Amino acid sequence: MHTGAGSVFDKINDAYYQLTTADKKVADYVISHQRDTQFMSISDLADACGVAEATISRFCRRLNYKGYTDFKLAVASDTAAQGGSTMAAGEPSAADSIPTLCEKLYSMDTEALSQTLALIRPEQIQAAGDILLSASRVLCMGQGGSMIMAMEAAHLFSTAFSGYSPVYDSHLQAIAAATLTEKDAVLFFSYSGSTRELLDLLTVVKEQGAKIILVTHFPKSPAAAFADVILQCGANEGPLQLGSIPARIAQLFVIDVLFAQVCRNSGGRSQKAQEQVAAALAMKHV
Repeated sequence: MHTGAGSVFDKINDAYYQLTTADKKVADYVISHQRDTQFMSISDLADACGVAEATISRFCRRLNYKGYTDFKLAVASDTAAQGGSTMAAGEPSAADSIPTLCEKLYSMDTEALSQTLALIRPEQIQAAGDILLSASRVLCMGQGGSMIMAMEAAHLFSTAFSGYSPVYDSHLQAIAAATLTEKDAVLFFSYSGSTRELLDLLTVVKEQGAKIILVTHFPKSPAAAFADVILQCGANEGPLQLGSIPARIAQLFVIDVLFAQVCRNSGGRSQKAQEQVAAALAMKHV
């Protein structure tokens, strides 16, 4: 265990005998599952410990962290400071040769695909596809690195269907959300599903009656309560791995599956559009 001054694990040990019974459940789990904790949402940790989410929040504040995100970042930092003693076998290290580095990254990327494949629920893909096929327009949105995934989705779907638009800026997202109707849909990407901007935005979307498809790693996240359909992606991402490639690969796979589902149920619409787009783009080649 990391013994540096002020480490989160030292704080837990120092405060342990002043904790409530419920708080001790959290402390015991975090100490025993240091690496796992940094990848868990607050609802996941609450379920694992058998306590309420409010208990997790109280536990974090008792240790003088602003909230769960701040606490999880401390866990990730202190776990990383332990170096190779807790590093998973598949993670890159300074001692790796370039071929070994490549093999490890390849393994992490393929594992992200395998995890996502196991998480796919056919009924959710069907429901999401039906929403997109019937929508008058689809706004593809995200925040930070997740906006890159939204752009990828909008670009791919635009090669076969009209009405797909990426909305980049948070202010423009709010404006666009306010003009939605019951005939529209939002395809939103958020690995955590728990940012303030996301919740504020989805509140507006819900008020307008538009359908919401959420692509996230955490199906019990706060944003999930707003979604009509939740598409879960694999790949664990710690707070020190913001926008990791495996997490993006997992989301790209979900996009690919969803696109294929919509195309094959479009009654030939997608193929005709793809032929027209291909012809238009061919003119741009030398």
